[in-house]
Amino acid sequence: MRKPVAVALLATLAACSHSKTTSLGKLRDAPPAVTATVQLLGPNREFRGSVRLEQRTAGTHIAAAVEGVAPGSYAIHLHAVGRCDAPDFKSAGPHFNPGMKQHGRDNPMGAHLGDLPNVSVGADGKGALETEIAGLTLTGGAAPLLDADGAAVVLHAGADDYRTDPSGNSGDRIACGSIGPR
Repeated sequence: MRKPVAVALLATLAACSHSKTTSLGKLRDAPPAVTATVQLLGPNREFRGSVRLEQRTAGTHIAAAVEGVAPGSYAIHLHAVGRCDAPDFKSAGPHFNPGMKQHGRDNPMGAHLGDLPNVSVGADGKGALETEIAGLTLTGGAAPLLDADGAAVVLHAGADDYRTDPSGNSGDRIACGSIGPR
């Protein structure tokens, strides 16, 4: 009687062991767990919010909180260089665009990996945005955001129209947060 129970138990354990091996294999193929948090600062170093980037298996999750700006809709983008020299933040370079696409989700030739949805700011001067960019990696892969010169998150003075190259007619750069090089 005991022998069939022991065989059944061993078979069950072997099945569990196999499924765990498969699961571990999937974890090994996933990008490394990487997060970065940056502060968005205006030209006089005034705090304008923060952005958290978290690399996940299918892409990078981005959560932004903006404050201290007038109510309205604002473009926020990932830029190719990790520098935020005031007053105009042009040191952050162009949008992060390793695929050499045009700008905007509504552009048939777009979108850049640095294109993000607009953030809406309410009457209290605060706004939030959460999105996930498929295929974007912070580290690893063919074109990581955090390369030798880092990257930046830039808040623009106006809304992104989601189609006009190179930046969606989003206006001046009013705040910037540098994600340093690796």
